[in-house]
Amino acid sequence: MSVRKLKPITPGQRFRVVNGFDAITTDKPEKSLLAPLKKSGGRNSQGKMTMRQKGGGHKRRYRVIDFKRDKQGVAATVESIQYDPNRTAFIALLEYTDGEKRYVIAPNGLQVGQEVSSGSGVAPEIGNALPLSEIPLGTIISGIELRPGQGAVMARSAGTFAQLMAKEGKFVTIKLPSGETRLVLADCLATIGAVSNSDHQLLVSGKAGRSRWLGRRPRTRPVAMNPVDHPMGGGEGRASGGHPRSRNGIPAKGYRTRSKTKSTNKYILERRKK
Repeated sequence: MSVRKLKPITPGQRFRVVNGFDAITTDKPEKSLLAPLKKSGGRNSQGKMTMRQKGGGHKRRYRVIDFKRDKQGVAATVESIQYDPNRTAFIALLEYTDGEKRYVIAPNGLQVGQEVSSGSGVAPEIGNALPLSEIPLGTIISGIELRPGQGAVMARSAGTFAQLMAKEGKFVTIKLPSGETRLVLADCLATIGAVSNSDHQLLVSGKAGRSRWLGRRPRTRPVAMNPVDHPMGGGEGRASGGHPRSRNGIPAKGYRTRSKTKSTNKYILERRKK
C-alpha cells in the first residue's frame, strides 16, 4: 500500500495526495454483481430536502456485497481485489467451488489465488469468517455482526479493526475501532484481519471539485448565518458563535445524547474516550 504526492502542475494538484492502488488487480467489475444506484440528491420520498450537503457526483453502480458470509462449508478462491466507489475499503471477488461468485470486503493482506471460507470449524486465517466463540483471544478482526445472521455491521470502513479481548459464557468482549469496549454474542460471525486500504486516511483531495465528484456539496459555516437560521448565527462584526452546537441547539464536542435507560447499555462495558 502506498500513496503518491502529485507534482504541482496545476493549483488543484499542488497539495493532492492520491492512492497508489497497489492492491488493486483489475479495473473491470463482475457484471452479475452490479446493481443500479439512484441518486436521492438529499431528498426524501416526499421530495423534501433532508440532507443539505448531498447531490451531484459521478454516476456509480452498486456492487452487491456479501456481508452475511452465509455460504458455509464451501471453499472460495480470491479472483481479484477491486476498487469500490461506494465505500472506502477495497472489495474482493470470490469464486466458490460450485461456480458462484460473490463480493466481500477485502481484509488487509488478502492475496489473489488465496483460499477463504466461512462457518464453524474454519481456521482463523486472514479472510475467513467464523463465529467469535472460535476466534483466539487477541485476534484482530473486522466485519463483525451484532446479532447472529444479521450480517457485518461494525468495523467495515478502510483500515478499521477490532480486537477480541475476552470470552465469558455466551458473550465475548470486543474493543471496537471507536475505543468502546462491548459485549457481543459469541455466535456472531467476524472476519479475521483488519480492513484493507488503511492509506485512505492519508489522502488529500487537493481541490473543491473533487468533493463535488464524490457528491458532497459545500457546507455553510454556522457563524456566517443569521440568528433565524442557526443558534450560532448573527452578532455584530465577526462573532465567535459561542459554544459549538447543532442547528437544533444540541451542543457538539462530547455532549452525551445516549438514553440512560436504553436496553443495550448493559452490553457496553466502557464508553469511548473523547
